[in-house]
Amino acid sequence: MLHMRTAPPRVGAAPSRGVCTVSTVMGQFWKFGVIGALSSAVYSAVYLPLTSWVLPHHWALLAVPPAFLVAATFGFFCNDGWSFRGHGSRAALPHRYAKYVLSQGAGMLLNLFFTGLTTNVFGAEPWVALVPSFTLTPLLTFHLQRSWVFAR
Repeated sequence: MLHMRTAPPRVGAAPSRGVCTVSTVMGQFWKFGVIGALSSAVYSAVYLPLTSWVLPHHWALLAVPPAFLVAATFGFFCNDGWSFRGHGSRAALPHRYAKYVLSQGAGMLLNLFFTGLTTNVFGAEPWVALVPSFTLTPLLTFHLQRSWVFAR
């Protein structure tokens, strides 16, 4: 649960156990954003060559799963070790990774929808699908990861 402090904490004082401050959430969101930007670069490094040189444009959907898998694996280890370090119960690594893959799977489904809509329905170039994929999908995945994957 998110609680707002009414007075600033004492210098050097740690927040109470179980209390989540706005600054904690914003710090996690900022770190998540940095990792997201790096993950987006990883995703693009897989997706764009596949859609440019390997697959016809109308098969761009086939480039989403491998790009998402590589970027999600990269993102898990970065978010686990930096963005959400010290947050939550810290279940065993395989359990956290399984939940992470499921949360990212929801993001991948959303990206598949955006890709199909932009390329197959609107006839846009495959790179256009990256715009909603990089702006809307992260909002869903941050919520899932903070509240479920790395939850308290």
